[in-house]
Amino acid sequence: MSDAYFQVVFQTPLNRVFTYLPPEKGRAAPGCRVTAPFGRRTLTGFITGSTDTPPEGDFQLKRISRVIDKTPLFGEEEIELASWIAGRYLCSIGEALSTMLPGGKRESIIPLFEADPPGSLDAVSLSEEQRRAVEGITGRQDGYSYIYGITGSGKTEVFLQVAEATLQEERGVIYLVPEISLTHQLTKEIRDRFGTSVAVLHSRLTPSQRYVEWMRIKKGEARLVVGARSAVFAPVHPLGLIVIDEEHEGAYKSGNTPRYHARQVAMKRCSGAGARLVMGSATPSVEAFHLMERGRINSYHLTKRLSGGAVPTVAVVDMKREKGTISRLLIEGIRRTREEGRQTILFLNRRGFTYFFHCRSCGYQMTCKQCSVSLTYHKHKNRMVCHYCGYSVPPLDVCPSCGSLEVGYSGFGTEMVEEDVRKLFPDYRITRVDTDAVKKRGSLEKIFEDFKKGEIDILLGTQMVAKGLNFPGVKLVGIVLADTGLHLPDFRAQERTFSLIMQVAGRAGRFFPDGQVIIQTYNPENEAIGMAAEGALEKFYGMELEARKALGFPPWTRLFRIVFRGKKLEVVENAAGIFANRFPDGDDSELLGPAECPLAVISGNYRYQVILRSYRFQVTHRKLSKLLEDISTPSGVYIEVDVDPVSLL
Repeated sequence: MSDAYFQVVFQTPLNRVFTYLPPEKGRAAPGCRVTAPFGRRTLTGFITGSTDTPPEGDFQLKRISRVIDKTPLFGEEEIELASWIAGRYLCSIGEALSTMLPGGKRESIIPLFEADPPGSLDAVSLSEEQRRAVEGITGRQDGYSYIYGITGSGKTEVFLQVAEATLQEERGVIYLVPEISLTHQLTKEIRDRFGTSVAVLHSRLTPSQRYVEWMRIKKGEARLVVGARSAVFAPVHPLGLIVIDEEHEGAYKSGNTPRYHARQVAMKRCSGAGARLVMGSATPSVEAFHLMERGRINSYHLTKRLSGGAVPTVAVVDMKREKGTISRLLIEGIRRTREEGRQTILFLNRRGFTYFFHCRSCGYQMTCKQCSVSLTYHKHKNRMVCHYCGYSVPPLDVCPSCGSLEVGYSGFGTEMVEEDVRKLFPDYRITRVDTDAVKKRGSLEKIFEDFKKGEIDILLGTQMVAKGLNFPGVKLVGIVLADTGLHLPDFRAQERTFSLIMQVAGRAGRFFPDGQVIIQTYNPENEAIGMAAEGALEKFYGMELEARKALGFPPWTRLFRIVFRGKKLEVVENAAGIFANRFPDGDDSELLGPAECPLAVISGNYRYQVILRSYRFQVTHRKLSKLLEDISTPSGVYIEVDVDPVSLL
């Protein structure tokens, strides 16, 4: 063997490459997973390179124990991408490769798509706006484009036509959606169009199923990949197109190390491969809107609903004048909708029955013992549950602080709304969709199928019913409480509220020009709610960009968030203070903190944060990277680094 030494990286925060001798048995090659001795442990690692030159220094090299993969999982391009992710998001190459990895060690047969013949693309007639977008995007081999238009205006059709053109050029396609719940409807549509050359990657697949799909893509058997965030790493070669559907969604940002954003990774991959990046949303992120305004992204505006629908009428109800969870106007609207043989979607962005236990005598509030958040009452379990760590206790009848019986629950969740709706409409077919109700595999798809067939009158749910779903029978959408995200201490709270209302409202009247949306709120005077009700998109973005400029928030600056967590408050606070004191001053950035995170305790860990507001990204990034290398944190304190955070909670 000419290559006598292999460079191996591991899934540890240590951003170093280690040299090993080849294994006694099996053939090792770059891109393969291996097991190797590491200190006193044996770890799984990735070979990133090989050489016939021994490393300098007088030490005993260890040998790779075992090669896991017969053929390499990663090629040179994927290893280079992992190196870029490690540099950009300040993690190790091993952590980056582990994130990209599909998981699973053995191949197994999985039910792939039925071999339907691909449908004819000629049958779809495009509107003038769609045609202009398709021609504009396919007229270039690369570049960034944005399809920005009202819900139901045919963005998906533009994506699919551009995908078809790219496949005809013998180049591959990655199609990203924010959530698994969306892949079912979309995958069926894509399968009907493109037959069996489609692969699906998402977290509901078993590790071995993901492995099979990964290898099909790598071998070129699947040239169009559909999936959630991590599908952006799929080994599609040559890459010709990445589509990011519902680009505004926070789900494209990873919550674990490396905290990458799929949009930034897609931009990197497309610029490196000379590929097209096409994004789309009815409510672009403020950053994307800003780039469109500045001409950095080509934008195509779709203004008309194509299936006979029109923009729905919108009414705002002040809940301070109402009793119960459902207003008189919404009750009347639900009745009228059913009489017409049509359907209603009710949206509330909060699971559970109620979410706030308090004592009216002394003001005691029941919070999680391990996290600084209120517990949510789940009636069907008869438990108070923490949605962050899973801690639960039975509900209380007596205040544990003062012994008073004057205790109660405030606020309401999907369970309570479901109970109220069932009382109001006892003979209606009502189904609730949230993560508590759809834990069984396949149950979500079954509910959506039943709803599409008209077998459900009212679909009540959380975010799952808000996104990208297309049901012909829906006339009325009721937003039960528009305020749930409005008062969070986060600079994106207004943007999220506006976007969510617009997205949910977009489910109404997609096929008929009589859709109706009723927004219930305790803050009818709030500008985000008012502008969403008017559909005043550009007015909202103008206001939000001005507010962010005045406050020094993205897109006018870039943020770095460094969170310190651990079991001992003093040690965590001290570590955050040392870090802040050692960060070098300069006109490239401003340091905010250290301060407690808004969610100060999660799972028994105290959390402090330092925010860097950067005016010169590369300079701040270099300084932060160097300090993280030089600083040593006390035992039991962990540092989480988030470059361009989407949430500051």
